[in-house]
Amino acid sequence: MRANPMLPRSAGRALAALALGGLVAALVAAGPANVLAVNGGACSRPYPLTINPADFTDANGNPNAIDNPYFPLIPGTTWTYDGEKDGAPLHDVMTVTGDTRSIMGVTVTVVRDTNSSEGVLLEDTFDWYAQDDAGSVWYFGEDTTEFNPDGTIDTKFGSWEAGQGPNLPGILMQAHPRSGKTYRQEFGPGIAIDMATVLSVHQHVTVPAGAYRNVVLTKEYSCIEKGVDHKFYVPGVGLAAEQALANGREFIKLVSVTP
Repeated sequence: MRANPMLPRSAGRALAALALGGLVAALVAAGPANVLAVNGGACSRPYPLTINPADFTDANGNPNAIDNPYFPLIPGTTWTYDGEKDGAPLHDVMTVTGDTRSIMGVTVTVVRDTNSSEGVLLEDTFDWYAQDDAGSVWYFGEDTTEFNPDGTIDTKFGSWEAGQGPNLPGILMQAHPRSGKTYRQEFGPGIAIDMATVLSVHQHVTVPAGAYRNVVLTKEYSCIEKGVDHKFYVPGVGLAAEQALANGREFIKLVSVTP
C-alpha cells in the first residue's frame, strides 16, 4: 500500500531483516473482491464509508493536528531511513510539509516521501493525511512519480485521490491499536487496496535511531498485489522499521528524526 509509503513500488513494497520471534496472528479482514490467495481471501467485504469533514476539525473549525503518538505528523519533521533491496542500498526521506489541500471537504496535510539508491532518485511521492476527532490518522491518497536511472519519468501509476471515482480513504493508524484488529488502509480499486492487522502492541525494536519498547507491530498487505510486510510503530516517534516476510534482504530502518 502506499498507506505507509516508505519504499518505492519498484521495491515491491518489501522490507526485512529484523528478528520477530514467534508471532502468530489470525487474519480477520474486510475488502473488495478479486483477492490474492496469498492473503487468505480477507478482502471480500464491501466498504460503505461516509466522510464527514466536521469529524476532522476542532471546536473552532480548524483542521485537527496529526498528533497520534504512533504516527505524528508535525510540520517540519523529517524521518530518514536506510535499507536494502536485492543487494542494493535504499535511502528514504519523509518530510511533513507545511502544505495542505482539500480532499472530500477535509483539509489534509501534505507529506513528501522520496526514495533513492546510491544518489539516484527512484520515486517522489506526495501523500495526504488527516486525523479525525477520535485520533485515528486517515490516508487520502497520493501523487507519486517513479523515475528511470537517467532521471526521466517512468510512470505515475500508483497515484490516486480519495473522492475521485470509487476511491475512498482508509485508516493508516488507529487512535488506540488493539491486537487482532484488522482495518482498511486505502481503497483505490485497480491501484491500491491495502489492509492491516495489529499483531502486537508490546514489541521491542532496535534500529540505528535507538532501541524502543511498547512498539505497535502490524501485518500490512495488499488485496491486489503479492506480499506481506511487518511494520513497527514507536510511540512518540512513528514508523521505525519495515520488513518483508518473504525475503530477509529487503528492509528499511529508521536512522534519525529531526527536528
